[in-house]
Amino acid sequence: MWSDQVISMMIQGIWETIYMTVISTFAGYVIGLPMGIALTVTDKDGIRPNAAVYKILDVISNLVRSIPFIILLVILIPFTRLVAGQSYGSKATIVPLVIAAAPYIARMVESSLKEVDPGVIEAARSMGASDVTIIVKVMLVEARTSLIVGATIALGTILGYSAMSGTVGGGGLGAIAIRYGYTRWQTDILVASVILLMILFQIFQTIGMKLADKSDRRK
Repeated sequence: MWSDQVISMMIQGIWETIYMTVISTFAGYVIGLPMGIALTVTDKDGIRPNAAVYKILDVISNLVRSIPFIILLVILIPFTRLVAGQSYGSKATIVPLVIAAAPYIARMVESSLKEVDPGVIEAARSMGASDVTIIVKVMLVEARTSLIVGATIALGTILGYSAMSGTVGGGGLGAIAIRYGYTRWQTDILVASVILLMILFQIFQTIGMKLADKSDRRK
């Protein structure tokens, strides 16, 4: 049987994982959503084409996404220590999680918005709608189901990233799996950590897909 200390550690690991995942996803969307909108709008087929802006955002997105997350974690350790102090943990892990998530989210937003029927956009334009109105009341509304699905996928991906951060001292279930399951060969804690991560993933996915299903106007 596990001691009360181990049980308390696992509960704390669950909450740290949820905290890192949700906060990082939210912050990632604060950056990634406007970036994705800008990529869509400034594309050659967008409502306000701008090759220079699109190219800059495109390069930034591709460069960050091309770096493996484990390498990004190591590269950003000095910066995260400046932001969160000397102790590397769940709060510090949010920094690289957001940096990794933002361009990934931007691409998913861009993909969702490009699914919107151009005819709907042209109809709004013919009625005198401004660019901001088209973006907010047409593109985002029409693409909301796809955007929610994308957010669900992003949440699951960031959950996996948060577990990976345990290799460099991040908090959460990933850190517990590495520290006890791998380093100390406590297989029961390793297996429990993996199962809990799988359960969290399924919960996030189930909630996200139900929200996407409810937002689908075709049903």
